[in-house]
Amino acid sequence: MMTTVVEPAESIISTDGDSVYENRTENEGDRVALTADSREGASECLSPSSSQGRVWTKMDLIVLPVMTTMFFLSSLDRSNIGNARVAGFQEQLGITDEQFSFALTITIIPYSFVNFPTNALQKLLGPRLLLPSMVVLWGAVCAFQGLIKDYPGLLTCRFFLGLFEGGLLPGIVLYLSSFYPKRRLQLRISMLLSAVSLASAFSGLLAAAIVKMDGVSGKPGWAWLFIMEGTFTVLFGFAAFFLVPDAPTSAPFFTEAEKDLIKRALHEDGIILVGEEDKDYTWTELWRAFVQPHVILIALCGFFNGATVSGLAYFLPSIVAGLGYAGAEAQLMSVPPFAVTAVLSIASSFLADRYARRGIAIVSFAIVAAIGLSVFLASYVNVVRYASLFLLVPGSFCIAPPLGAWMSNNTAPTIRRATALALLSTMSNLGSIASAWILGALSAPPRYTTATAVLLAFQFGIIACAAGNILWLSSENAKREGQRGLPGAAAQGNDSIWYTYVL
Repeated sequence: MMTTVVEPAESIISTDGDSVYENRTENEGDRVALTADSREGASECLSPSSSQGRVWTKMDLIVLPVMTTMFFLSSLDRSNIGNARVAGFQEQLGITDEQFSFALTITIIPYSFVNFPTNALQKLLGPRLLLPSMVVLWGAVCAFQGLIKDYPGLLTCRFFLGLFEGGLLPGIVLYLSSFYPKRRLQLRISMLLSAVSLASAFSGLLAAAIVKMDGVSGKPGWAWLFIMEGTFTVLFGFAAFFLVPDAPTSAPFFTEAEKDLIKRALHEDGIILVGEEDKDYTWTELWRAFVQPHVILIALCGFFNGATVSGLAYFLPSIVAGLGYAGAEAQLMSVPPFAVTAVLSIASSFLADRYARRGIAIVSFAIVAAIGLSVFLASYVNVVRYASLFLLVPGSFCIAPPLGAWMSNNTAPTIRRATALALLSTMSNLGSIASAWILGALSAPPRYTTATAVLLAFQFGIIACAAGNILWLSSENAKREGQRGLPGAAAQGNDSIWYTYVL
């Protein structure tokens, strides 16, 4: 006698004799056979209520510190040019504002388009080899920036910095999306992306300390800023070769019962496909990501948010300096908004994971950022304008985690997910190119009127795209719910009628 039980993890489990089959959200026809003895053996060692939390906490301790440190160093090494600028870097090299903006653009161009090949390369080489190699290479380039003597040298370093760093974020998000179920992913992405906030906050503190080395060995303080931070990155990159597991079940310190629980959780959530092979998902599967409405809408949100986040990462020390603070004080006063951001990002992601609501989080934070930009644009009082940063910075930076989780949650199989995440990163980086010119050359400090107005319009773009995506995904879920009782051809990945989109 066959019985069917509908479980809350968006899967259907059918029991027949000694076998258990899961009709996962990935593909109704793609089934995993698990023997009853295997499930019973795992349950003997791990009670459902206590084991889940313990296993994922252990996974966090193995994976998150390394990934977060990588991204922290990436953010620090890419944006420390803003701190170097406040320390006299631009004046000593004789660089104009237009040349500075072009140097940032040179960084972002390879950073934007290397995502697709690096995600493919990660599939070929494995994350354990690729990700640490990238860390070592960009760390060396960052350190070399402390040795440059002219503008062409700066352009060369910034190009290779973008080339070696570019694939890191989509690579890490792809990596994490293969380790965690959907409703546990955004919190982990938030912890990862909080590294951007912490790096932006910490960079001010670190820069204030390192630039005091001005004159040591005949080098200016800004040169030591690049050298010290780049050298530490190289050392960590070599250590990471021994710290990064290639797959969740190859991570150390897990028992066999815990590995079974991990595999089952990822199967049930459609993260791991049974017998998934690259030949099954060819170029057709890759290009499919570019024509899906929800992928396009999330990518547009990424462009608008990338422009805001990148502009703040590069220019906040200069913005703060325009509010009446100078030198080390400007570096330090850029810290508090980012510290608030890190806490708020993790707290909001916990709630978004718990209730599986990404779109509402994005819309809410875009509204907060819009209010901050409106206050900054309207006020002429420096204290009020500085206070507006406590709305603008958290509102902007807290959008990135739900964007990454939303894209990952709603694209499958793996090659489509990898392509969609690379597209999101590319669009975010194209936004960074726009912000480099809007804030750097086309909008005069200290008011940055044109830039503020443009970024304010971008927040309304985020709200419109996110709200439209919620409506589209809701419509698709309702349509698929009605089709599940009807005969029809099975589709793969998130095209399947058994795949439920996360709102």
